Amino acid sequence: MKHLSPPVLNGVLCGAVVLLAVASLLWGESSIAVPAAMADWFAGRPTVGAVILGQLRLPRTLLAIMVGGTLGLSGAVLQGYLRNPLADPGLLGVSGGAALGAVCVFYTGLFQMSALLLPLGGLAGAGLSVLLLVLLVGRGGPLVLLLAGTALNGFTAALTALVLNLVPSPYAIFEIMHWLMGSLTDHTMTDVLLALPGVLVGCGLMALCGRALDALTMGEDVATTLGFRLGGVAGVQMRVVLGTALAVGSCVAVSGAIGFVGLVVPHLLRPLAGYRPSRLLFPSFLGGAALLLAADLGVRMMAGRTELQLGVVTALLGAPVFFHRIILFRKRNMV
Repeated sequence: MKHLSPPVLNGVLCGAVVLLAVASLLWGESSIAVPAAMADWFAGRPTVGAVILGQLRLPRTLLAIMVGGTLGLSGAVLQGYLRNPLADPGLLGVSGGAALGAVCVFYTGLFQMSALLLPLGGLAGAGLSVLLLVLLVGRGGPLVLLLAGTALNGFTAALTALVLNLVPSPYAIFEIMHWLMGSLTDHTMTDVLLALPGVLVGCGLMALCGRALDALTMGEDVATTLGFRLGGVAGVQMRVVLGTALAVGSCVAVSGAIGFVGLVVPHLLRPLAGYRPSRLLFPSFLGGAALLLAADLGVRMMAGRTELQLGVVTALLGAPVFFHRIILFRKRNMV
């Protein structure tokens, strides 16, 4: 497949994100005039259109762009660093830590006191997971990071299952499972602002890794010879770990677990962007945002009595891609 130049590819993806974002603002059960509703919202007039746009559709659209873009970018960074096209943001265990923190808020009943305690609990769980991951990895390389993430994933999944087993209320269990499947519904601008600092810092750290990821395609020794510091506090690995953990943990704390976006998007865009990891980073952010906007629009269009959870839809889309990668890997090894 012919590669597209970065300006062309980024322009196409930006156009897709803008079109899908406009559709997300326009689509809904209630018909509103978006320009008038936007003017009322900025002016502070509490009209029906302003409330629907400012408190329902706009936060949902912004979260779809932020969460999808973060997952796509972190997937591209992890696949470049680990040199593994099957790497996924959930690999580091931070998503599991954020989920565990939110589940503990459900279990203790704190979410009834304030809706903000749920994402704050997720952020606390993600923060503890980051700290534990950094301590486990130390000065180890990609293999140690992979093993530490796998161990942390198993540990947080076991603790989450334990909490679910101990929850006395069926209603609480339903709420926990509903949240774990991931969704962008019932969120406000407060949730967007809560996740935004971690997303900005995390994505900034990951964006700084582009040239180092290009060098790593030739091996760790070559990358070191070219002057890239891989280990240590200021090394590439620490930027990858902290950037992915901060951004993904902040998103999961707000939206719940939405899987496979970080696996699917780089896989689909790599033939178009070329096989240099640095050229894949920004397109993966845009592609992730476009994919989640499209999936969320599909969920809203299919909504009947019960709206499908967004994490379920992305898993159904991502699983065939995962199987496709495995089949390709087997064929290459058989040749």
